[in-house]
This record gives sequence, structure tokens and C-alpha cells, in this order.
Amino acid sequence: MSDCSIVVKQWGELTTSDLYSLLKLRTDVFLVEQKVDEEELDNRDQTAVHVYIADAIGTAAYLRVLFDESPEHLDAHRVVGRVVVRPDRRGEGLAQLLLNRVVSLYGGEALLLHAQQYVAPLYAKAGFEAFGEPYDEAGIAHISMYRAGVS
Repeated sequence: MSDCSIVVKQWGELTTSDLYSLLKLRTDVFLVEQKVDEEELDNRDQTAVHVYIADAIGTAAYLRVLFDESPEHLDAHRVVGRVVVRPDRRGEGLAQLLLNRVVSLYGGEALLLHAQQYVAPLYAKAGFEAFGEPYDEAGIAHISMYRAGVS
């Protein structure tokens, strides 16, 4: 695995180049490749923690961590989302590296995510457990997953 330095930044720390690169990856994968027809720019990035791996081409893998005042499930105020890996870097374990960093940063807190169902095993490796029934989100089968905080 090459080029695997993980970057963690708040909105105000992102450069315009950082922002362009991570938004390009998200739109290339979610809007173009997966044909998701829901709004990508949801006004939540400004309060998110952005966790990513960049290489010479741009953002190779990315996710964001949101904080919800009212938890959607149990005590999970932190929500992991927009997990994405550039097609040419898939299969290298980059998403797992990002998830491991999130767990190291926030492992004392409960975490929630909405997983595309086919990648739920990836999240299970990071300690997330599926709950509820599968559902359709943007035309893709999803399952909600929860990770209890560890004291």
C-alpha cells in the first residue's frame, strides 16, 4: 500500500485544492458512477471532520464525521458518512484505514453510519453492528449500523 498518510481536517483547515479534490471524488463516485440522485452538497460539510488519504492524483479515499445534537439511534451523536474510495485505489484497504482512524479519534463515543448493504462487512470489521431492516436510499440498498462507545 503506497500513499497512505491519513489527513484529518476541520472545514476551516481545508485548502481550496483539498476541497476541490474531495468533492470531485464524491461527485465522481456518488453522482456519476453510482447515479445517486440526491443532493451531494447538503450544507453539512462545514461542521464535519474530514478524514482522507491523498496521493499524486488527488483524494484517494475519504469520509466525514458529523455531530448530531439529537442522536438518530441510541446515544450515537457522531455519524460517519460519505465513505468513498477512488476506483483505481479500491481493494487496498484504504476505507478500513480511515475507519480505524475514526475509531481511534472517537472510539469512546457511540458511532452511527448508513452503509450501502454490500459493504456492511467492511464496517463490521471496525466494530459496527447492523440494526433494523435494510432500506433504499438513493436507489441503493442500505443498512444502518451502530458502534457502541468504549470507555
